Amino acid sequence: MSISSPSGHSSAGAQTVNTQKAGFSRAFYVANLMEIFERLAWYGFFAVSSVYMTTPSAQGGVGFTDLERGAVQGIIPFFLYLLPVLTGALGDQLGYRKMFLLSFAIMAPGYYLLGQAQSFWPFFAALSLVALGAACFKPVVVGTISHSTNDSNRGLGFGIFYTMVNIGGFLGPLLAGALRAISWDAVFMMSACWILINFIPVLWFYRDPPSLKREKAPLGNVLKEAQSVLGNGRFALTLLVAVVLLMCSGVEVLSYGQAFTLIGVWLVANLIWDRIANKVTWANIPWWAQPMRISNVRFALYLAIIAGFWTVYNQLFYTLPLFIRDYVDTRDLLNFIAFFGEDAVAFFAYVDSSQLQSAIQALHAQLHEGTQPTAEALRLQWVHLKVNVPVAELNALMAQLSASVMLSSAQLQHLTNELLIYRQINPEYLINLDFAAIVLLQILVSYLCQRIKPFYVLTAGLVVMCGAFGLMATELTATGGALIATVILLIALGEMLTSPKSQEYVASIAPPSQAALYMGYYFVSMALGFLFAGFLSGWSYATLVQQQNRPDLMWALFGALALVTAIALFLFNRYLIQKSALQAPTEQTA
Repeated sequence: MSISSPSGHSSAGAQTVNTQKAGFSRAFYVANLMEIFERLAWYGFFAVSSVYMTTPSAQGGVGFTDLERGAVQGIIPFFLYLLPVLTGALGDQLGYRKMFLLSFAIMAPGYYLLGQAQSFWPFFAALSLVALGAACFKPVVVGTISHSTNDSNRGLGFGIFYTMVNIGGFLGPLLAGALRAISWDAVFMMSACWILINFIPVLWFYRDPPSLKREKAPLGNVLKEAQSVLGNGRFALTLLVAVVLLMCSGVEVLSYGQAFTLIGVWLVANLIWDRIANKVTWANIPWWAQPMRISNVRFALYLAIIAGFWTVYNQLFYTLPLFIRDYVDTRDLLNFIAFFGEDAVAFFAYVDSSQLQSAIQALHAQLHEGTQPTAEALRLQWVHLKVNVPVAELNALMAQLSASVMLSSAQLQHLTNELLIYRQINPEYLINLDFAAIVLLQILVSYLCQRIKPFYVLTAGLVVMCGAFGLMATELTATGGALIATVILLIALGEMLTSPKSQEYVASIAPPSQAALYMGYYFVSMALGFLFAGFLSGWSYATLVQQQNRPDLMWALFGALALVTAIALFLFNRYLIQKSALQAPTEQTA
């Protein structure tokens, strides 16, 4: 008996792994172990990336503006998740083990160099190195899971894999939060060490899956095979130029108005040229002059819709940590944590008292020099010290400091203790509720949903996320820690429903010989999602929150995007999938 994909392809090699046994192979477990360490490294950095990039250099960060932060968080992950289109194809051709080794050799120094960069472009270059290594890793680890599962256990297998992702995602920020109390450099050195550890399982225990049939082929053939999944080179060129123009607006080379105008002109020009090129009969027309061709329209549309999910979901890491740091009062949660002792409070809400005392002394000197900052500006400055002091209290403090010509040690200590009442929980620890929920519940959720059609589960997950951001948009009073915890847990539920099923669906339609290639194209949706998420986060936080003081509009925007994506997915399933099953691109050309 051979295992066939829904498109009718079969593989004798897949029979070796996926038939006769209901369990998983050794490669499955080794891949999951390596995924844990890779996620420890990535989320140890990623969960604190927004905070780190917008922290002033005086407090150990790099002091980027929100627009610069959004550009980095949009552009770099875009290429991280776009490159698997190529690295997935190379993994199928060269072997998964070689790709694992290459990825670790690139990522480890990249993480270390991130901690050494002190300005925009060196940081951008170091993160690009990390992205290149991760792009080599991602499609082959997911390809290993695909090769190690079959129709009877694929849902459970991807559920287990996603749980391992979130074990790394849970532990990484916890350790990073503790280490950044020592120094930011320690966070990046930790990430580099996790990647170096991964050399042990890949060298000693990992072997390529038996169902992976490698064939030596020139790079040109690999690129042609990659094109066969989604579209020809002209289609890729058209999209690439449009994306580059959008990136130019992100790094402020162009304004958003200029970028969107040029994108519109570019797309219209390509459509006009296609009408001309379709009538051309001369032979050997160059690839860049050929009409655009999409190999699998339904698959391309599916990826475009799923990009909406990733755009919304990534606000958990891009926007929510900044909002927690700048505007959320977490004292209600700290009161609960206090039941476990002062050590627990010090861990989750560590404040460097010496830095806080230095800030008080600097404010005292500034006031007596005749310069008084606004209370709101001072509040936003001091949140980097992890205290969120109400404006009324800051006004009272400035009045007290103005009246004191000298500031004694006893007064300084007293004022510091009063400010410590407003200490804040590290944003990464609250974000970690997402990972904790998934670690505890993902396998159960996957088990309960394994008999439900993927598109129903996907749509439900997006509706839950819409509800989570809707809660933020309708909150009319001061946002507290309990509300944030509820929102994060709802986002976690939406993620548990949507993300594994979205990957499982692609794995189910991929021919066995092209598993990593198809999963590489799945990452295109993530690439677009990260790109849009970064730019949308940078623009909305700078404009709607900081300039217009309307965070409700920002959260409503994210909620509306989740709802639109859910509706699009529902319509896609009803009018395209139910009427005609998605076929492999080798069988259908549109």
